[in-house]
Amino acid sequence: MKDNTNSLGSDIDLHESSNMNFWKKGLKDGIPIGLGYIAVSFTFGIMAKNAGLTALQATVMSFTNLTSAGQFASLGLIKASAGLLEMAVTQLIINLRYCLMSCSLSQKINKNTAFVHRLIVAAGITDEIFGVSVCSKGKLNPFYTYGLMSVAVPGWAFGTFLGVVSGNILPTRLLSALSIALYSMFIAVIIPPARGNKIIAGIIIISMLLSLLFTILPLFNHISSGFRIIILTILIAGIAAILFPIKEDSNEL
Repeated sequence: MKDNTNSLGSDIDLHESSNMNFWKKGLKDGIPIGLGYIAVSFTFGIMAKNAGLTALQATVMSFTNLTSAGQFASLGLIKASAGLLEMAVTQLIINLRYCLMSCSLSQKINKNTAFVHRLIVAAGITDEIFGVSVCSKGKLNPFYTYGLMSVAVPGWAFGTFLGVVSGNILPTRLLSALSIALYSMFIAVIIPPARGNKIIAGIIIISMLLSLLFTILPLFNHISSGFRIIILTILIAGIAAILFPIKEDSNEL
């Protein structure tokens, strides 16, 4: 009888080595995200302190929430002594866009991927982590996203901590400059794919124009930012998918 024990062990070792390589690559690609998050969450830490939160409370919020818009909105609710239900509903509305991002990434992950990996990836999605993950070539290995999260999440939490304990010593102009770092990261995410694909570049420009119209037109500007993103995403992505379908490679794993 042929002994398959060594062969099985080699396959397991190869699989674990492959996952580790994906994690290391994600770790490397996530460094700019982590550094940007430190700068942005620093501002949040200062505001959290002004809202009466301790360094521990603000850091735990950043480590478990991972959403700049939701966290900044929550500070206003905390100052207003809002109830837990009101805060939960507000967070749900603001962060609904992450449901769309999760659905998008689920199509990029191999169908045989365990549910627990899908759950962890979905829990760690931010705009930047999603942008880098969805732009990775081929099928998405969850360990690549884990690598991104391993830098981004601590960066966001650490920046919050620094903001709470030392933010008041920095000049206002510097804090203003730090607050726009998040937008710089958005640009860094969309520029590379846009440079190599005219269709993507056109869709990005149209998305920006429609987003501007939804913000300034009285008919739409009363819609919350979360719902605005969902409406525009479904509308623009749906039309783009119909007009410019992408053929999938049947041999791709």
